[in-house]
Amino acid sequence: MTSPTDTVLSDLDTDRAHRIYRHLHAHPELSMQEHATADLVAAELEELGIGHFRCGGTGVVGVIRNGDGPVVAFRADTDGLPIAEDTGLEYASTATGTLEDGTVVPVMHGCGHDTHVTSLLSAARALTSHPDTWSGTLVLVFQPGEEVAAGARAMVDDGLWERAPLPEVVLGQHVMPLRSGTVDISHGVAMAMADALRVTVYGKQSHGSRPQSSIDPIVLGAHVIARLQTIVSRELDPRTPAVVTSGTFHAGLKENIIPDRAEFTLNIRTFEPEVRERVLAAVRRIVSGEAAVSGAPEPLVEEIYSFPRCHNDPVQAARVESALRDGLGEGNVSVAEPVMGSEDFGLLGEAVGVPSVFWMFGGSTSHRARRPRSTTPRTSRPPWDRRWRPARAPPSPRSWPTSAPTHGADRPAPTPDTTKAGPVGPAFVLCRGGGI
Repeated sequence: MTSPTDTVLSDLDTDRAHRIYRHLHAHPELSMQEHATADLVAAELEELGIGHFRCGGTGVVGVIRNGDGPVVAFRADTDGLPIAEDTGLEYASTATGTLEDGTVVPVMHGCGHDTHVTSLLSAARALTSHPDTWSGTLVLVFQPGEEVAAGARAMVDDGLWERAPLPEVVLGQHVMPLRSGTVDISHGVAMAMADALRVTVYGKQSHGSRPQSSIDPIVLGAHVIARLQTIVSRELDPRTPAVVTSGTFHAGLKENIIPDRAEFTLNIRTFEPEVRERVLAAVRRIVSGEAAVSGAPEPLVEEIYSFPRCHNDPVQAARVESALRDGLGEGNVSVAEPVMGSEDFGLLGEAVGVPSVFWMFGGSTSHRARRPRSTTPRTSRPPWDRRWRPARAPPSPRSWPTSAPTHGADRPAPTPDTTKAGPVGPAFVLCRGGGI
């Protein structure tokens, strides 16, 4: 059996991880358009001798079989965002992409998915280099389209779990502006459900000097948006978390013409399914009711996307938390409250009735990075069975690739520092003596 230090990435492999990360950061691709990223991942898996297949369009799935033991899936998302990068990094993105409506936009890995891909590839390299330190089967899921809630569904619909071994648990992680080497993990709900709606209200066009001849959709839209804010403040229990945000509003082309329609978008975040249904029903009621009061036609409400709930199975979350505490130290792991950010990760396990666990890991060496909030476990740790019990200390956090600029789950980007080691990698949980 190898010693604990033998399972850490070598200097050569660490340099390779840094090069992969910088390449990915400089060449991001929009959601469901990650063709070059998928080619890179497939080439890396091929070089490691890991069997793989394409799934869900631009998704890639690799399978590492290493004897008897549990089957565990680990997911990394791969898409970038339509953001213009202004970090000043020598490997900053200058890439552009084309949205569905034909608009050409700048693209940046503004959510750290370049770090996620690099971390999982590095874990695969560490595990295939030291097969005597673990046993079982690992399914590597490189998922496209997380930012638009399309990738997990596309992979499931494309037969992900018919083509890959069915896992006993699905694991995932997200880089955050936390201090490198620290982790936040939740028990139960980890991230919110999200629903995005496009609302078009109709009116009657008229010259601005003759408002009496109009039905003003701008005034109507303004009343709708103001009234929507009463859903959380007046219709829900004050102890019930929910968010209703209007992010865009578009109407008219000329200041002296009252237009015939206005369009605005909504973003809704909730933790519980019944609260979600109540908020969505209230939105439709208010939109329809305000239109009726204005004497306007029935508005059009269209779904843009819907993110599922990200729920951590309590038993599996306790196992992961224990492994992370063993690897990082008690003071570097926090039991955290759920966040209002959203993820489609939960669908991967939910689709086949498999538990999942998702956590946040630190990706910043800046002194401004937030420290863990609390290190007290919310629940006691369950006994570990033989498959999960570590036979040695997990690898050092200093073996994993550096962080990308990231807003995480709607948070500001940490200051990147590629001269120092960065976030914890998946092998803290995966690389376990005698089992995954």
